[in-house]
Amino acid sequence: MDKIRVIIVDDEEEFVQALVERVQLRGMAVEGFTSGTAAMKEMEQKDFDVAVLDVRMPGLGGLDIVADIKRRWPERQVILLTGHGSAEDAEKGMRLGACHYLMKPIHIEQLVEILQQVAGPGQKEQGDE
Repeated sequence: MDKIRVIIVDDEEEFVQALVERVQLRGMAVEGFTSGTAAMKEMEQKDFDVAVLDVRMPGLGGLDIVADIKRRWPERQVILLTGHGSAEDAEKGMRLGACHYLMKPIHIEQLVEILQQVAGPGQKEQGDE
């Protein structure tokens, strides 16, 4: 079985690095970005299963990215993260096609469980610890 392929996008560099390391330790293939624009360029070049996006970032934010992902690659899944959550952002993100919305600070085990659920059949966590 293939590893679940994840892209994490958040403007907080230390948060991205920590999340990438923790998700990789659970056997997934993960790339992290601190810019929505850079992440979109990478998504055009590589296939992935799930994008984990911060809602509010300078420049291209998570709500903009989820709309573009779902328009271009409707089968790809999106999880939104925010430290500044509002019911309005959650509702808008879900309308745009996000499958989940999580508040920071996130619990890594909850995120991993959601990643496994949304990655689709045939995708399983490698190296269960």
